[in-house]
Amino acid sequence: MSEQFRRAKREDAEHLQAVIHEAYVLIRELKLNWPAANADVTQVRENVEKNECYVLEADGRIVATITLSKEEEVKAVTDLPFIKWFAVDPTEQGKGYGDKLLAWVETAIIRDQVGAPAVTLGTAENHPWLLPMYERRGYESIYSFDAGTGEGPMHLLRKVVNPDLIEIWRN
Repeated sequence: MSEQFRRAKREDAEHLQAVIHEAYVLIRELKLNWPAANADVTQVRENVEKNECYVLEADGRIVATITLSKEEEVKAVTDLPFIKWFAVDPTEQGKGYGDKLLAWVETAIIRDQVGAPAVTLGTAENHPWLLPMYERRGYESIYSFDAGTGEGPMHLLRKVVNPDLIEIWRN
């Protein structure tokens, strides 16, 4: 089996939309108002064009995706890179593809290419497994809030990917 990490292309949008839509079923059921959960092909294409969207292909098929945001979602709280729109094709879950893609983005992109000491992402406290999953992967909550929309507390999580740089960044 061959695996390849790469930057998503505009022509990947339809396949990415299908993967994201299927992976975010629980997000919609929990009534979490996350842009990726209801994104159409045009919105996915815009995400690919405006941000750095990465994929993991297995045998030439996209099985996981994640986006390094170039937008301003968390700039009021932190200047660290922010990742979003993380999804694994439900037919491929449990095979480690999500772990592989997230680890690759954390190291090859965030640490080695961007040169950042840490990475951030957001998640909902009331999702049954996302917060504990990220905590097991070394993420810690650095900011939480409840917007009063019925979604419950949301958490901004951070993971240090370069311990040598984190002290410099803090100062």
